[in-house]
Amino acid sequence: MIGRVRGVVVQRAPGTVVLEAGGLGYEIAITPRGLSELPPLGEEAVMHTHLHVREDQQALYGFPSETERDIFRVLLGASGVGPKLAMAIIATLPPADLRRAVGADDVSALEAVPGVGKRTAQKLILELRPRLELGDGDLPGAAPGLAEVRAALETLGFGGPEIREALAGIATEGSTEDVLQEALRALGRA
Repeated sequence: MIGRVRGVVVQRAPGTVVLEAGGLGYEIAITPRGLSELPPLGEEAVMHTHLHVREDQQALYGFPSETERDIFRVLLGASGVGPKLAMAIIATLPPADLRRAVGADDVSALEAVPGVGKRTAQKLILELRPRLELGDGDLPGAAPGLAEVRAALETLGFGGPEIREALAGIATEGSTEDVLQEALRALGRA
């Protein structure tokens, strides 16, 4: 297993990066957010990796943090989730947002992931809840129904990306009305 690669960034492309370490160039699949966190060409970078081996292919997936890699591995353990879907989930929902969505039964947050419908989102929540280490702030009773806030914002005509951005930047403490007002303020500033 290749768990970490430290090397010089020699190539960047959408969805991949090549790190040269010890004379070898490791082609690593990466999310757009992870790619943006990498240093420029010619500088050293560290990637936490997962080597995925199939009968016909070996692929290396990279993450800027161990937390993202660990979440990726948890996602791979869920039935029906392969590396591409796991990467799409991580690209759409950072680890804290994924934990919050699973803890709050927020199906619509998972539906924002390309390739995930309502049934798949519900199944993922059921499978991931016992596997993710959910803190007190991630449990259903700890935060208001983000699904209700998301639905209210959709009713007001806001789109998925706008809603995700607004909810990512606000505190989810307080009543549902308070969270909705804070989200509307965030959307007004944007």
